Amino acid sequence: MNFQEVTEQARGNIGPYCKACNVCNGAACKNQMPGPGAKGLGKVAMRNYEKWQEICVNMDTICEQKPVNTKVELFGRTFDYPVFAGPVGAVKLHYGEQFEENEYNQILVSACAKNGIVAFTGDGTNPTVMEEATKAIGNVNGQGIPTVKPWDMETIKEKMELVKKSGAFAVAMDIDAAGLPFLQNLTPPAGSKSVKELQEIVKIAEIPFILKGVMTVKGARKALEAGVQGIIVSNHGGRVLDQCPATAEVLPSIVEAVGGRMKIFVDGGIRSGIDVFKALAMGADAVLAARPFVTAVYGGREEGVKALVDKFGTELVDTMKMCGAYSLEEISKDMIWKPERRVFSIC
Repeated sequence: MNFQEVTEQARGNIGPYCKACNVCNGAACKNQMPGPGAKGLGKVAMRNYEKWQEICVNMDTICEQKPVNTKVELFGRTFDYPVFAGPVGAVKLHYGEQFEENEYNQILVSACAKNGIVAFTGDGTNPTVMEEATKAIGNVNGQGIPTVKPWDMETIKEKMELVKKSGAFAVAMDIDAAGLPFLQNLTPPAGSKSVKELQEIVKIAEIPFILKGVMTVKGARKALEAGVQGIIVSNHGGRVLDQCPATAEVLPSIVEAVGGRMKIFVDGGIRSGIDVFKALAMGADAVLAARPFVTAVYGGREEGVKALVDKFGTELVDTMKMCGAYSLEEISKDMIWKPERRVFSIC
């Protein structure tokens, strides 16, 4: 089963909001919440996708022919590809009745581990979501990254205890979830965190801590000050704030500001191995993709995940060969081409 077949099969299992489109660009589901759509005008998810497509890759086959190595090291573990499954919460609400959250995470975490990558898992108001996600991670020797919502501090401590029991090698927090209405209305309140609060959370975690939802140089520097070991450049797929820039637009300046001092991941509209190559050429250490892995699980369960990982991997290897890069370290910014920004003036 290839990923095209997985996508076609997913259409019978997913919905009514997600359409399992051949091109997952946010157009068919824009402004669909519940559902996978973006907030407000619904254009941020579309912008994420479009900006990766505007970047081209520079072909160069005048080089020595040798095997391509796509392996990436992250916090002491090595993975086959720099592509990870992004965290998704409330899959039954947003994507359809076929899977409860717990079963989705069990399939995703196990299949990603078997295929040489890692899954970030989601969180929710129902405590069993994190309980079952961390159990699934424990079943694969800690090869998964639980993603904790920015709850109040006491709830975060409780969630971190589950993370520690799982043996997870790293933990994340999607601080961009501060824009979700169900978090804003909680008592005690949940949402954004100060640098001081993040410093405390990093200490509580006791394992590498990744902060998801950084979209500015200022935010990246605050994350560095807080002591996090990695950031994910992400606008939550456009689901928490309308009219944000695309992740591809802000990634270079963030890499320039903090690159080399923490791991930098990026998500948002990444749909192919070529997109992965572009992100690495712009300075990212690895990428996350969320919606495609939902389609993979709904369309083929474990086999669907394998098909998607194979697709990403094959496309990445082919792009690296044709651009003269035979390891991830050899991918550089001169291997991509971006159109020049033109400034027009009225005389």
